Amino acid sequence: LCLETINEIIPPCDPTADDSLYHICIAAISLVVMLILAILARGTKTKGLLGLLSPVNFLDHTQHKGLAVAVFGVLLCKLWGLVISPNPLPFTKDAENKQNWVILGVFYYPALYYPLLACGTLHNKVGYVLGSLLSWTHFGVLVWQKIDCPKTPLIHKHYLLFSSLPQIACLAFLSFQYPLLLFKGLKGTEKNNATEDLSSSYYKDYVKKMFRKKKPTKISTSSTETPKLPQRIIDTVKSYIYTPEEAFRFPLKLAISGVVSFITLYQVGLLLISVVVPPLQIARAGVDEDIANVLAGFRIMLSPDKHEVVRIVVYYMWCVEVCFISAMTLSTLVNLAMLMRSMVLHRSNLKGLYRGDIYNVYNCQRSIRASRPALVCWMGYTSFTAAHVCIGMIIQTMVFFLCLLITVFLIIIPVLHRQNLFLFQLLPFWLMILLAVLLQHVTARFCFIKKTAGTRDLDNRGNLFLLTYLLFPVNVLIGVLLALWRMIITALFNIVHMGRMDISLLNRNVEAFDPAYRCYAHYLKIEVSQSHPVMKAFCGMLLQSVGQDGSTAQRSRDAEEGIQLVQQEKKQHKVSSAKRARGHWHLLYTLVNNPSLVGTRKHFQRQTAESFLNGSLNRSTKEGSKEEVATKKAEAAATS
Repeated sequence: LCLETINEIIPPCDPTADDSLYHICIAAISLVVMLILAILARGTKTKGLLGLLSPVNFLDHTQHKGLAVAVFGVLLCKLWGLVISPNPLPFTKDAENKQNWVILGVFYYPALYYPLLACGTLHNKVGYVLGSLLSWTHFGVLVWQKIDCPKTPLIHKHYLLFSSLPQIACLAFLSFQYPLLLFKGLKGTEKNNATEDLSSSYYKDYVKKMFRKKKPTKISTSSTETPKLPQRIIDTVKSYIYTPEEAFRFPLKLAISGVVSFITLYQVGLLLISVVVPPLQIARAGVDEDIANVLAGFRIMLSPDKHEVVRIVVYYMWCVEVCFISAMTLSTLVNLAMLMRSMVLHRSNLKGLYRGDIYNVYNCQRSIRASRPALVCWMGYTSFTAAHVCIGMIIQTMVFFLCLLITVFLIIIPVLHRQNLFLFQLLPFWLMILLAVLLQHVTARFCFIKKTAGTRDLDNRGNLFLLTYLLFPVNVLIGVLLALWRMIITALFNIVHMGRMDISLLNRNVEAFDPAYRCYAHYLKIEVSQSHPVMKAFCGMLLQSVGQDGSTAQRSRDAEEGIQLVQQEKKQHKVSSAKRARGHWHLLYTLVNNPSLVGTRKHFQRQTAESFLNGSLNRSTKEGSKEEVATKKAEAAATS
């Protein structure tokens, strides 16, 4: 019965909602929706058509992130199906030119799901209605198709059903979110995210928290001591748990990267289970007495009884299956822990760069400014994260599977059955190595170190030199084992952290050669230089003050001109000359150090590109302009 269930033949299934017809209709509907949004965008004064072509402000930390995260999740699921499915596009079933259809599908699906983002661009009730209808259509047809065809012959009978669960969840979220935004718009509680960025209180709250005085902590002698082991374990566990903070919000691209990484873990784990486990179950269910003859041909005699050979082979194959499932589960848990740790480190790095701690984040002095490589890395950061997580999980699963196989078949099973204990035949060698290591540690602890008046010094130096000479051959063998162990630890560390881009797998002195970490470093440059909360709080205060000045001027237009002149004279008399001079110097300093005005100055236009750092004149450069050289010569002549 088990064999018949496993070998169940699944015929191809065609849902009543034909996929090709559905895509033709939904593409036409999406085009009509974009035309309606374009007509509505022409009537708006804020964004217009250009705003419609920019549906998401990736540098706005205050906007609602749900719509963008859900659409990116749907797009990733379609991309995953594009690679796995034998028919990449629903319009054709040409399997010979699959590569060309995959290339076309890479551009087709982003255009197909673009209206789901564009409907929330204008913050208009009509846009929310169109977004609701469009998301309901995608969600309803997808659920309809899965109900009609829950089983498919691709990879596993339930693979496509389980693979579409993240896509169904993202579309369900969009189907709920757009009506919610429409309801808020009808009640008048929905905020206009187009102007919410600079007017939001988030940046002001961040600045207030930064300038808030911290409570003085009592300095105790115990704070300098090394914490105990339980406390160190608790601190390590806390460093892998992300707890939200009120005065900090993740950038939109980091939020999308987190959700995309989670969906990638799910899809890769499901694919590995579907590809490996069912064939192992089929092979295990099909083992019969002929396996004894096959093994005898390779001179492998497990038992004289063929029934016993079948039982042993089935047991071994079950062990292999358990090892693979355990390896895949361990890899998933490790990647989830790394994802949580990355979120904690992202927040630490961003807050550090906001404070100006460039050296602590990058281990070298770097200029935080926009550049061509930084912009390219910023655009592809989310996609690179998904690719690294995918490759990292596959490699981790294979390595963990190999390690578990070695542990089970060379250590656990021989110990349980007391057979083939060839690894334990080297027990005298291992005991010799262990005793040599213990001897060195014990003698170093009790014989060769003395404590005098709170200090430590060497003792019995003659015996120390003698023991060093006698243990030289043994330490060579220990060094070989340490070299092997070092290689294993390095490989395991790199394999475990393969999916992370926020740390380098190379030494800190050569971390620039790690392309993943280099991409992450450039990504941080764009985020910090373009979305610094203090800078946005300052810009918001400037816009607020300009608005207040404009309203005040509008109210004072109806007053008499003579009264206005008298009030201006009174204000001028009230302001002291010192304050006016201080204000003039502040204005001059701001204008001189404004990076956007550097290119308009004739004096600075003669400087080379190396003379500027973060848009300001780098006064530490050895070579200046010709005018500066002439000025210095004149000053030297006058001094002499």
